[in-house]
Amino acid sequence: MIPNEWRTERDALGDVRIPSGALWGAQTQRAVENFRISGRGFPRAFILALAEIKRHASEANAELAVLERDVADAIQAAAREVIDGAHENQFPVDVYQTGSGTSTNMNMNEVLARRATQLLHEREESARAVHPNDRKVHPNDHVNAGQSSNDVIPTAMHLSALAGIDGMLLPAMETLHAALQEKAEAFADIVKVGRTHLMDAAPLTMGQEFSGYAAQVGKGLHRIHQAREALLELPLGGTAVGTGLNAHPEFAGRVIALLAKQTGLPLREAENHFEAQAARDAAVEASAALKTVSVSLMKIANDIRWMSSGPRAGLGEIHLPALQPGSSIMPGKVNPVLPEALAMVCARVMGNDVTVTIAGQSGNFELNVMIPLIAVTLLESIELLANAVHAFATRCIAGIEPRHEQLRQQTDRNLMIITALVPAIGHEAAAAIAQEAERSGRGIRDVALERSGLTEEELDRLLGISPRATR
Repeated sequence: MIPNEWRTERDALGDVRIPSGALWGAQTQRAVENFRISGRGFPRAFILALAEIKRHASEANAELAVLERDVADAIQAAAREVIDGAHENQFPVDVYQTGSGTSTNMNMNEVLARRATQLLHEREESARAVHPNDRKVHPNDHVNAGQSSNDVIPTAMHLSALAGIDGMLLPAMETLHAALQEKAEAFADIVKVGRTHLMDAAPLTMGQEFSGYAAQVGKGLHRIHQAREALLELPLGGTAVGTGLNAHPEFAGRVIALLAKQTGLPLREAENHFEAQAARDAAVEASAALKTVSVSLMKIANDIRWMSSGPRAGLGEIHLPALQPGSSIMPGKVNPVLPEALAMVCARVMGNDVTVTIAGQSGNFELNVMIPLIAVTLLESIELLANAVHAFATRCIAGIEPRHEQLRQQTDRNLMIITALVPAIGHEAAAAIAQEAERSGRGIRDVALERSGLTEEELDRLLGISPRATR
């Protein structure tokens, strides 16, 4: 596109100057000029989903005799070019725009219409048609036939969110779940100090601790699957306010069937188009599930940070893979960089959920008017979580090694193992042994051997630990 070279197009509001090389038209250009806000457009996944909707909509409309076959074919060819990445610079509209996403819908309509017109003319000329170059594909009458921004944009949001969940997030979560399960099994015989209130508590095995992390991630997978179900219902077919005005009665069903065949997903038309137009509850539910998963992941990431702290002046229970130097001034310092990165992502996703929640309640009468914000925020959360979880699983969790000697020393000095003796000697006698051990700096086992009346074999059985158990 050469600067200062322009063409003029006209819409209902008058003439608009457009860069001569742009495929977009007057409405897109007005949006570009009106919404100079963030410099951030819709992500590629959303643009691809929108192009797929237009591609299948043109096929359905051709089957229903709403569009001439050659016009529909040209629209489909143009849409395939977008899907293949041929026109990535043709979608310049800012995310912060009209709340229905009309500007982005028209951006797609105009790009496909202009490119389809070019393709139609090329075909007519090659076929030596009688009237070449006098036909024009219209962005509203043809590309947008049977549609409204109000049903197309949220449909694109659902489709792109599903693509991200299925293609990135769920596989990443499954990888993390498997890595944590593997560590739970590998660490099954390693005894360590339990901690409640950040204070020493009764012992457990490191395997048991990691099994808890694995279970959290497993429950997170279940939550994502549950929330994903609501996204399979598409609002396409409601057009402007949910009545289906100007759409063929069979249009939505046919398009959704084509999308289902292409994606392999059990997509379905909305049961009630008035709910599907006015509310974005499915997206709110999906965001809430991602927030809950983030809470779990931040807990796990912080535990891993604490367990690896030190290595000499902290807990020092585990070694993390040394991925990069940790300081610009302190030689030899290595930090838990991936748990930190994951924690930051989790914080972002939690904040994103607040955004989606506020935007989700902005359904004024028959239409939510913060759809673009919901879409980009939800998609960001999906992508960030997927990438961070994958890196955490493969580059951190998979390489964790226990520090056996440190664990043994901590276990030997843990006063709270006395809890296991309470059934045999009573609470008061156990408390007295714990207090003496704390005062003298000796281990519970040694003091109990002197003061409990229990034999060495009985103590080993009740305490369930020995130096050998940590190796």
